[in-house]
Amino acid sequence: MSIEITELDPWQDADEWDRYVERSDGTNPFFRADAIRLQAQDTETTPHLLVGFKGQEAVGIFPIFEFTRGPVTGAFSPAPQSWSCYLGPALLNVDKLKQRKADRRIKRFLEGCFEWLETELSPLYTQFAAAEFDDVRPFVWNKYNVEPEYTYVVDLEGSEDDLLDRFSSDARSNIRNADEDAYTIEEGDTDDVERIVEQVAARYENQGRAFHLSPEFARSLHRTLPDGSLRPYVCRVDGEFLGGILVVESKTTRYRWQGGVRPDADTTVSTDLAINDLLDWHVMRDGLRDGLEYYDLVGAGVPSINRYKAKFNPRLVTNYVITSGAFGFDLVVDRYRKYR
Repeated sequence: MSIEITELDPWQDADEWDRYVERSDGTNPFFRADAIRLQAQDTETTPHLLVGFKGQEAVGIFPIFEFTRGPVTGAFSPAPQSWSCYLGPALLNVDKLKQRKADRRIKRFLEGCFEWLETELSPLYTQFAAAEFDDVRPFVWNKYNVEPEYTYVVDLEGSEDDLLDRFSSDARSNIRNADEDAYTIEEGDTDDVERIVEQVAARYENQGRAFHLSPEFARSLHRTLPDGSLRPYVCRVDGEFLGGILVVESKTTRYRWQGGVRPDADTTVSTDLAINDLLDWHVMRDGLRDGLEYYDLVGAGVPSINRYKAKFNPRLVTNYVITSGAFGFDLVVDRYRKYR
C-alpha cells in the first residue's frame, strides 16, 4: 500500500496535527501548530502541514514553510532564518517495524512529500533540517544536497554526582565551590524570556553579527506553548539579572536554544561566579530529576564556543542540512530579512 500525503490546515486541523506531533519521538515544541503559525507570521511565510498516511495510520509529518517573493518560491523547514530549533521531517509508528519495512516506509513517505512539493509549490530552492531524523538516504537518492552539521548532546543518566563527575575539573570546581547564598537560579517568566533574547542580541551586535530572533516572537512562544515547553532559566545576584538560558523541552530532551552568553560588562554587580556553568548545571540537574534523557547543547560548529560546551563531556552528534535548487536564493532571503 502506498503512502498518501495529506495537507492539514494549521488553524482548523491544529488539534489533529498536534496529536501526531505528540506521538512522534522526533519532534519538539516548535512542531506544534501554535508554534508553526508564530514562525510563519514572524518570517512572512505560508505554512503547510504534510502528513503521510498508510491507510488510516499516520506514518510521518513534515512542516513546510513557503517563502514567495515575486515569481520565485522557496520551501523551508524550519522557516528561513527563524532561529527555531530543529524541524524537518519526523516519523510515527516506525520503531515496531523490521528494518526492511522501515526503510521502505521512510522512502515512500519522503518521496510522497517530494512529489507534493513539486506539484503544489514547484520551489526554486529548498532547505530542510534533518536532526532527529537519521535516514537521509532518500534525499540523496532524489538528488538533494546533504551536508553534515554537528551538535553536542549530554546524556542525563546516573545520579547527580555521576553527572557532575563527568564534567571537566574546572566546571566541577566552578559548580561545587560556588557560594549558594551569593546567587539564585530559577525558572523565570515571560519578561525574563525577553531579557535573555535582548542580552543575546546585544552580544551579536557587539560582534558585528546579524541576529534575527525578535523578543516579541520569543515572548509569544512562551505565552502560547504548553507549560514547560519553553523554560527561561535566569541567574540573579542581589536581585539583578545577570544571565539566562532559554530551554526548549520535548518528551526526552532539553535544548539549549538561546542564551548562555557572557554577562553584560556594565552590570552593577561584581561577582566571580561562573554564571553560565551554574546555569547549564541547573538545567541539566533539573532535567535529570524530571526523568529527561538528553541535554542538546544545540551546535558544535564554532571552535571558540565548542571549548566551553565540551567541558560537560557531551557526545558529538551529526545533523544534516538538505538543500536543492538555485544557488543564491538563500542570499535573497537574507537580504529581505535585513531590509525588514
